[in-house]
Amino acid sequence: MDKINVTQQNIKHKRKLLAQRRRRARLRLLILLLFLGVIVTGVLFAGYALVSLGSKLNQEYQTMYEGYTQRQQMRRGTIDPRFDGYTNVLIVGLDEGVDIDGSTAKKADGIVVASFENNTGRLRFIHIPQDTWVNVTGSQEQTKIKYLYAMGGAPMLTRQVNNLLGISIHQYIVLDMAVFSELIDAIDGVDIYVEEDMNYDDAEGNISIHLPQGYQHLNGKQAQQYLRYRSDDLDDLGRIQRQQRFCKALYQNLLQLRTLTKLPTIAEIIKQRVETSAEIFDSVYLANTLRHLSSVPPESIILPGAPAADDPSIWVLDDAAAAQRIQELFPAEGPSEEK
Repeated sequence: MDKINVTQQNIKHKRKLLAQRRRRARLRLLILLLFLGVIVTGVLFAGYALVSLGSKLNQEYQTMYEGYTQRQQMRRGTIDPRFDGYTNVLIVGLDEGVDIDGSTAKKADGIVVASFENNTGRLRFIHIPQDTWVNVTGSQEQTKIKYLYAMGGAPMLTRQVNNLLGISIHQYIVLDMAVFSELIDAIDGVDIYVEEDMNYDDAEGNISIHLPQGYQHLNGKQAQQYLRYRSDDLDDLGRIQRQQRFCKALYQNLLQLRTLTKLPTIAEIIKQRVETSAEIFDSVYLANTLRHLSSVPPESIILPGAPAADDPSIWVLDDAAAAQRIQELFPAEGPSEEK
């Protein structure tokens, strides 16, 4: 009898232990399910938050980029996809002095298009005489191209150059003589051959130029004098020819290794003092373009034309010759490949 009672007690005890184990197992499973539920909920919430944030950031980026493209189109006009293989930058040098026409407004004293072949890094300069006679885009007015900056700023001048050359201008850079001098000083000057003694004084125009003939190392102020000097024989055409020589000399300076150490100073001057259409979307691209400059000397042309018969101060463009020259620079098949 005692053995039967002991056996029954053992069975009850084992059943009790088994029931306890089952309850613990169910409790562990419940806890695990709750834990997994919390994790899955957190992951879903985080994913939703990331998707929402990504969507919001994408919308903000799209809005910002659309605003950028609208501003760029207003500044420079529509970009023709035929010129995607090039980076064309309009460089405008301003002069606030009194010119021969008696104007005291800010005017474009130097107008140059720097065109980079993206594949090869080769550079071409197109010099536009400041006295080029133009039909002002969008109006019936005619004037010298140098006065367009005072009339409508760099965007107006850029659109005019677009129409004049029949090419797309991707960016513009505008700097006055003071900033120009700072940039030349920042690269420790430029070596160039001064082709004749240059002596000229104009108190009214605040111009004083004194440079001897021969090889010279020009600082910023002297480089400014070299570019502003007008000889009696060639007048503005002589100034443009000096611009050509100076651009080539400056290009050689930029290729030198010592210039690399000056880049932060140059970048800061451009950021603080230079008017440009380039924004954050363009800056890295432009820097990369400059980094791949070719060692081949740049080609340089003057937009062909001649002084007007009735007014030698006006430069009349030779439309046919200019169109032919531009077609040679920008062939229909696109830029050449680096050999």
